[in-house]
Amino acid sequence: MTPLPSRPFHLAASDLTVIRGGRRILDRISLTLSVGSRLAVVGENGTGKTTLLHALLGYLPLEHGSLTRTGTAGLSEQTLQHHDDDTVGTLVERAMERSRAALAEFDDAAQALAADPTAHAERYVRALAAAEQLDAWDADRQMDVALDALGACSDRSRRLTQLSVGQRYRVRLACLLGAPDDLLLLDEPTNHLDAAGMDFLTQRVRAHPGGVALVSHDRHLLQQVAEQFLDLDPSRDGRVRVYGGGYLGWQQGRRRERETWEREHAEQLAEHSRLQDALSSAQSRLSTGWRPEKGTNKHQRQSRAPGVVQQVKRQAEALEEHRITVPPPPLRLSFPNLDSQTGVTYLAATGLRCGERLRAPVDLRLSGGQKLLLTGPNGAGKSTLLGLLAGTVTPTGGELHRRPGARIALVGQENPACDVSLTARELFESHAARLVSRGTVPGDQTIGLGSLGLLRRDAANTAVTELSQGQQRRLELALRLAEAPEVLLLDEPSNHLAMSLIEELTAALKKTPAVVVVATHDRQMISDLHGFQRLQLG
Repeated sequence: MTPLPSRPFHLAASDLTVIRGGRRILDRISLTLSVGSRLAVVGENGTGKTTLLHALLGYLPLEHGSLTRTGTAGLSEQTLQHHDDDTVGTLVERAMERSRAALAEFDDAAQALAADPTAHAERYVRALAAAEQLDAWDADRQMDVALDALGACSDRSRRLTQLSVGQRYRVRLACLLGAPDDLLLLDEPTNHLDAAGMDFLTQRVRAHPGGVALVSHDRHLLQQVAEQFLDLDPSRDGRVRVYGGGYLGWQQGRRRERETWEREHAEQLAEHSRLQDALSSAQSRLSTGWRPEKGTNKHQRQSRAPGVVQQVKRQAEALEEHRITVPPPPLRLSFPNLDSQTGVTYLAATGLRCGERLRAPVDLRLSGGQKLLLTGPNGAGKSTLLGLLAGTVTPTGGELHRRPGARIALVGQENPACDVSLTARELFESHAARLVSRGTVPGDQTIGLGSLGLLRRDAANTAVTELSQGQQRRLELALRLAEAPEVLLLDEPSNHLAMSLIEELTAALKKTPAVVVVATHDRQMISDLHGFQRLQLG
């Protein structure tokens, strides 16, 4: 794609503050985007990354702050709202509206020019410039290129309800990349893309003539395109951090910030503990009374007793004045002790098939402690194979043996249906109780939600329906880990998760003694799991 000449474009946000449901989601965020901007918005799940993109488009009421923008903007969201009768063509035509309007205006201006060159010459020049700026004559071809490169359905008559979730997302992303917006706002655009699709996305983002604000967990994409990082993670002083120097500058700055934070928090806790001990010691001396040595006269006892009281008072005042001003550092994943028996076969498949979803027969054998990485393009059958191994999908051919009684857990791409009116903690605890009552997990092997380091206390006490997609993904992982699986199956585990958690999860999967099977397109995760056996599908 030949880059179009840049148009005047500018976005300025000052002190953006958004409060929803009584919770401060964004707090005093300021940023500027212009032609050539490549900003990555990063942070833990639930820190407001998606909310920020919506706020930049003016979709949300601001509690405080101001927003100005010149030029057009397009947003790719993590969810796609559509009507039952919407088709691929519905999304395509919606994305092509400006190009269609520019061509229509050019045709009208050309006809007017032919009728009266003197009166309509200026109109014709403006219409021609606008159509050329949008590359409107080539818009249909560019859209077809994007659909094809992302492996998206190009049949304009196909209903969206007939497509899988991943197929719908790829159509939507292709429409955004094929449209001529000045500002691209991309919310987790690599979800559901294979390697070829991610390469195309990377190329388009780098070549985009306007500005880009990107929310992504894909570390490879961020390394390739991002120049600045707006980090929404909690910080020592509650303010967001902006790092320059690309991905490396962000990683180094973040590491220094984390080290300083942990040191200062530890120092404050230690000082608070010291003051508590000093107060307890003084109170103990006061409660037991001052016991002078034998022979001490009454006058000495009377003169020293008030000193003990004053010491207690001073220690109490010192403790009262000391405040823990540095909040606890971010959570770290605490992976449970999973296990499997070395030399015991847990899964064995011969000629395994599943209709059109997994056409090529699959042979595999997984014993205790073995690790397998599934790769391949979209549609190759990775998710189907995981479903077959988990028992949620029925094979149409071949043989599959699972070890009787083996605990097998699948973390799928889509979270299963559950009672979303419950809080995350209530859902987790009820699930854990069922596992024990059914004898699936021994009572002495149960784990608590808080012990995993996946959800903060406020998120754990929030209704599931009000959690962000990333938080729901963390909860799904916690539910599956509660099953103490001997075989852990993960389908695109990096989807919707923060990068710090992805790195911690990757390290845990490499170390756990359980059988692990991972299907992923995440290029960095594939590289990090280089020690796994590899099965290429398709």
